[in-house]
Amino acid sequence: MARILVADDQVAIRGAIQRALEREGHDIILAVDGLEAARAILEAGADLALIDINMPKMGGIELLAAFKAVAPAMPVVVMSGGDRNHGMGRLEDTTLMGATGILAKPFTLGELRDAVTRALAAGRRADPG
Repeated sequence: MARILVADDQVAIRGAIQRALEREGHDIILAVDGLEAARAILEAGADLALIDINMPKMGGIELLAAFKAVAPAMPVVVMSGGDRNHGMGRLEDTTLMGATGILAKPFTLGELRDAVTRALAAGRRADPG
């Protein structure tokens, strides 16, 4: 399947995403903050990144820009907490910066799987080689 980077400073969220995606057959790389996520992409690469907006050391907006500079074809799904209506403009704005998709926390496992499926398909279309 795919190698997926999951960057979120909340251990429970990282763990839940990891378990769900490993059950789907994906290889998961975990990062606790934006700097660790940036290093992971440079060292190990990934087919997809799932990143939280609010993380220490380097936030998701800054991380998205960094990813697009070093791996422009890699799909990125940006996540943000809060209720689904609060702060959605900021989350939706990330698509203008190159995010492939967005996930508003809390999300269901079905929404996670759908976002991953769509993002990986978009990544394959962007990188036909």
